[in-house]
Amino acid sequence: MANNYNQKLKLLYLLDDLLENSDENNPIDTEHLIAHLNNKGIECERKSIYRDIAILQEYGYDILKTRSPKVGYYIGVRDFQLAEIRLLSDAIQAANFITPKKTKELLAKIYKLVSKEQANSLRNQVYVENRPKCSNEGIYYTIDKLDRAIQMNRQVKIIYRRRKITDNNKAEYEEKTHYISPYAMIWSDDHYYLVGNNRNYTNIMVTRIDRIKSVEILEDVPCISFSAVSEYKNFFDTADYANKHFNMFTGEPEKIELICSNSIVEPILDRFGDKVNILKCGDSKFKITVEAAPSEGLVSWIMQFGKDITVKSPASLKKLLLDRVEAIQNLYKI
Repeated sequence: MANNYNQKLKLLYLLDDLLENSDENNPIDTEHLIAHLNNKGIECERKSIYRDIAILQEYGYDILKTRSPKVGYYIGVRDFQLAEIRLLSDAIQAANFITPKKTKELLAKIYKLVSKEQANSLRNQVYVENRPKCSNEGIYYTIDKLDRAIQMNRQVKIIYRRRKITDNNKAEYEEKTHYISPYAMIWSDDHYYLVGNNRNYTNIMVTRIDRIKSVEILEDVPCISFSAVSEYKNFFDTADYANKHFNMFTGEPEKIELICSNSIVEPILDRFGDKVNILKCGDSKFKITVEAAPSEGLVSWIMQFGKDITVKSPASLKKLLLDRVEAIQNLYKI
């Protein structure tokens, strides 16, 4: 009976060995597979390995055989290819809202999706310690609760805290309680934001999730409909909202016309997408028309390009820019 039970486990142990230890550059031979099974208390012959691999191939696993530089087997196509794991790894490392501890835990998990050798090559490129990361270990529970509240269409009670400036430079915080109808969570500029409505107001509120100390789902209180406080009627268009609100500053979107130098066409396309309407203005400039909220966030984005962007309209955005320039000039007047 025990031998029969071990035989049932044999395919699983064989698959584990191939997934963990093989790749295109590191095939493993039948001797390796037999030794691995022996360590698990399963005795087998070379011919049975061939049959088992054929069964796994028939089930759908891309197990390939190579004869150069040595004879062996390896997993070809995986659920995630190495380039995809690299993208996920870079995103996890870059995300400020993921703590250093959780960063290492998440990286360890995704590295199990490739072979050991591939994982080691990725680990050599990890630089977590010197990156700016948040220290709120409870953020994952916060995200989970907010996600459940969005799915349930229920309001949440949050305690939001911000750093206070003190004379002794000690880390002290001030806390406020808000009652929010949550509509979406958005990752923007390496931060994670909650987009919703504070029930004391009739507009959209954006909150840094890593600064939320605690969340309580109000199971008996339904959300205020986003159609009552935003332009969206049938569903809350998260991508559209993120595109129109620079650096997650709130405001009412307007038609904005910008005259831009040809030299910054790529950054413009990066921000607004390839489908943005571009009209040529002479030999060295072009005009774009977009929907965005005139705000301090948009002003900061425009100012980084200096003389390469001119605001044609609206007048309200021009005023925001001029006010910012005047404030900066006043700071440096002697």
